[in-house]
Amino acid sequence: MIPLAGLKILDLSRVLAGPYCTQTLADLGAEVWKLEPIWGDETRAWGPPFISPPPGLPHQGGGEKTWEVGPAGESAYYLSVNRGKKSLAVNLKDPRGQEIVRRLASRADVLIENYKVGDLARYRLEYQTLRKLNPRLVYCSITGFGQTGPRASEPGYDAALQGYTGIMSVTGEADGPPMKVGVAWIDLLTGMTATNAILAALFEREKSGQGQYIDLALFDVSLAAMANLAQSYLVTGEAPQRKGNAHAQIVPYGAFPASDGWMVLAVGNDSQYQKLCETIGHPELWTDERFKTNPGRVMHRDELVALLSSITQTQPKAHWLSVLGAAGVPCAPVNDLAEAFADSQTEARRMRAELEHPTLGSIPTVGSPLAFLSRTPAQLGSHPPLLGEHTLEVLSGVLGLTERQISDLEAAKVVYQAKL
Repeated sequence: MIPLAGLKILDLSRVLAGPYCTQTLADLGAEVWKLEPIWGDETRAWGPPFISPPPGLPHQGGGEKTWEVGPAGESAYYLSVNRGKKSLAVNLKDPRGQEIVRRLASRADVLIENYKVGDLARYRLEYQTLRKLNPRLVYCSITGFGQTGPRASEPGYDAALQGYTGIMSVTGEADGPPMKVGVAWIDLLTGMTATNAILAALFEREKSGQGQYIDLALFDVSLAAMANLAQSYLVTGEAPQRKGNAHAQIVPYGAFPASDGWMVLAVGNDSQYQKLCETIGHPELWTDERFKTNPGRVMHRDELVALLSSITQTQPKAHWLSVLGAAGVPCAPVNDLAEAFADSQTEARRMRAELEHPTLGSIPTVGSPLAFLSRTPAQLGSHPPLLGEHTLEVLSGVLGLTERQISDLEAAKVVYQAKL
């Protein structure tokens, strides 16, 4: 079975948070209509890297503008969050384009958008208008700061929100500058939260028969995701500080040097710490009263970490991972992505896959972490769509427009169809 089969999603979102959400829903079987401007989602041009068509395969240009940069193709960024969707390119500045969206919304179960607060009201595409056409519509708005509050009108970008909500203040070395997380952490968490919110609203709709509006803010998601650090501040009134790879409340817990690289120790209790000391051949670090308990180890963090580092750097990673793993001490290598994808676990969990693309041939993609539901696993759907690849299919199949009507709209630059 396909868990979300029959669910229709109208996706007006761009870049990362919204597309990550709708890709998850597509993996679970929803039909996602990805609405793009006639020049395309801007992430099609975010690169390099780009994947270019192999010799002999056709390639596509953009609409009113072009998203081609260098060799024609698609950016890795765009490909990362848009598989399984149907692309239709519509000019929202034209009243005829706005009417197309209203008609699609009247047939959709979910609409998701990440325009600035109030922007879609200019086109009569805000929730208050669309709910009259479709009372069952679940409408999810993703913004930087939400629809209310003194910052509601400000744009929201992941890097800026990492600054606003504290994650940069606790990321990086203690004596270094604040650092952002290496991926767009808040965008991705917001995409996951949007998926949860949408599924919750759909579940409630089964009882009430009514849709609802979801006001989702990157700001809120990021503050909530500070979790134990946020709670520590609320309890103590003291803002946590940067500790590099260390854990604020557990020692030893972080990255330690080996002779040929780095590894992670994640010692979560006194029993594991005792095993660590015995396995590395230094039982005196267990019997030392300073280090017998986790509160003591936290209090004497600097001394203990220095002692352990001087020991771990005498042997290569493979040695420590073997002996510590056998002793039941939580440990791991610090991999780069090449090493992570080469791990046998990646293959076993199908976290690398291939999709056939009409212009790019076979393209790699990251698998879905939802692939192991016992009865209704996620399925990787079709390739990330070409710009306007499904304009004709959706407008004719869903709205009943004729090919002539669609051709007239295309001539007027209201819609765009892929040209292969």
